Amino acid sequence: MQVKFQPMGPYQTNCYIATVDGKDLIIDPGVGATSWVLKNVKNPVAILNTHGHFDHVWSNQALKEALNIPIYVPRKDAFMLSNDPFGQGTPSSTPDFQVKEDAVVDIEGIKVKFHHFSGHTQGCSVIEIGNIWFSGDFLFAGSIGRWDFPYSSAKDMLASLKKVSTMNGNFKIYPGHGGSTSLDREMKHIPYWTEQVRRSF
Repeated sequence: MQVKFQPMGPYQTNCYIATVDGKDLIIDPGVGATSWVLKNVKNPVAILNTHGHFDHVWSNQALKEALNIPIYVPRKDAFMLSNDPFGQGTPSSTPDFQVKEDAVVDIEGIKVKFHHFSGHTQGCSVIEIGNIWFSGDFLFAGSIGRWDFPYSSAKDMLASLKKVSTMNGNFKIYPGHGGSTSLDREMKHIPYWTEQVRRSF
C-alpha cells in the first residue's frame, strides 16, 4: 500500500490517499482538500470518513461529485454530514454507506474494517486497511482525542481505551492530526490516558 497525506485547513487535519492494487481510497477529506486530492488520485474508488467532525468531512460532497464515487461513514456519525451540528458552515454531504460498528466492507476487492471506538464522537472509528490504521481522532502520537465536545462521552472513551488495550498486532497508525506512530508505541500511553479520562467523570 502507498499512502500520501496532506494536512488541511485551520486544524491541520490529515487527508490521506491510500492506494491498494492501483485503487485510491480517500480518507477524511477536510477543509480545502479537493484540489490536492484531484491532483493526486489516478483511480479513486471511495471516500472514507473516520468520524463526522467538520474538519474531516468538509470536502466530501465536492469530491463525490467530481469523481462519482461513494462515501462511507460510521453510521452513528452519519447525521453530522448533513445537519452541520457545530455551526461551522460545513458543506452538506450524503453518505452512500452507513457502516455498522466493527464491520468489514469490501470496496472493489479491498477489505476495509471500521473498528468502532466511540468517545470522541458516537461513531468514531479506526479504519484498518492491511496492516495500517487510519485512526482519525481516536489515537494520536502520544495522545488521544478529546472527549468533552457535544456528542462526546467520557464513559464511551473509557470503554474504547479498554477495548484497544486488548488488541493485538503492531499496526502502523496514521492519525487525523500530527505524525504517524504505531499501536505498540501507543499501548504504552493507554494506562495514562485511561486514568485521565476516569478522573474527568
